Amino acid sequence: MQLFIDTADLDQIRTAYSWGTVDGVTTNPSHIAAAGGDPDELLAQIFSLVDGPVSVETVSLEADGIVREGRAIAALHRNAVVKVPVTVEGLKAVKRLAAESIHTNVTVCFSPLQAYLAAKSGATYISPFVHRTDLAGGDGLQLLRDIRAVYTRYGYATKILAASIRTAKEVQEALLAGADVVTAPFDILEGLYRHSLTDTVIARFLGDWKQVPPTRLFAEENLARYE
Repeated sequence: MQLFIDTADLDQIRTAYSWGTVDGVTTNPSHIAAAGGDPDELLAQIFSLVDGPVSVETVSLEADGIVREGRAIAALHRNAVVKVPVTVEGLKAVKRLAAESIHTNVTVCFSPLQAYLAAKSGATYISPFVHRTDLAGGDGLQLLRDIRAVYTRYGYATKILAASIRTAKEVQEALLAGADVVTAPFDILEGLYRHSLTDTVIARFLGDWKQVPPTRLFAEENLARYE
């Protein structure tokens, strides 16, 4: 499963990508507005930082406008993915963009039927909103499972990109539910590394090591040979 960071904050993207476990970026108009500055320059910097898919969202509501914006986004970089809402006009645009071999990410998905229609339209990714589905009284993880069942049964190649993730547990459950990708904010991704028992055991190991007589293995003059 791939892991994306959901932000347009350059510092967060730079730090997360340096970990070696982040594969791409998802943005939206709210993220870009929060980052401030020139959007064109911001996107150029994001593409320069990440060698992986970067989703950039269209803002038109009609198919013709979405297609025009999608072509402009695709021209930004070979890794650009055009983010499109799961509406009638959006999916009309997705079908046209797919015919031009432009990758798309169909977003704000809240039902398996919407995911089915996105796959039929040729979407590269479908983005079910896990946490927001829960907030609306649904079951976001069951939504992922249902979409996976539909795609598996009918052989759709559209990748399931679990979005609206707000806890580390949701990342784990998305893994188990069969998501192809999870996108999450910086603090959630950072939290995946943490566990109180890990800290406790490391502290114990280092405490015990202090009782060991000095060794040449980790001596500075020895380590310098490997730099």
